[in-house]
Amino acid sequence: MMAYPAGYKYSKDHEWIDISGDRGKVGITDFAQKQLGDVVYVELPEVGAQLKAGQSFGTIESVKAVSELYAPVSGEVVEVNGGLKDKPEAVNADPHATWMVSIRLSDPDEAGSLLDATQYADLVK
Repeated sequence: MMAYPAGYKYSKDHEWIDISGDRGKVGITDFAQKQLGDVVYVELPEVGAQLKAGQSFGTIESVKAVSELYAPVSGEVVEVNGGLKDKPEAVNADPHATWMVSIRLSDPDEAGSLLDATQYADLVK
């Protein structure tokens, strides 16, 4: 089983966020990509999109299903990983290094309600 990076925060919707200053890069966890199976398409928002914590910011499509992607925090999308258009399978290969969007947090305190790596590992075991 892949370890969940200790510096990240995790949502119960199986997203991770790696926060640095007032920004956080968001992706999905190893648990989530295993549930999905082979990812064939990732639909992401435009830069400038305003997100609320828990709101869908896009979809991820696998051979089995289409799933929503949920923002772990509120804020503005400041960067989008365009490489996923051509290489959506990167999500399967290295889920904890493959970010989808970078969000400028509007309320950094929100991240305090997310799970740490140990709590998340307990949630999915």
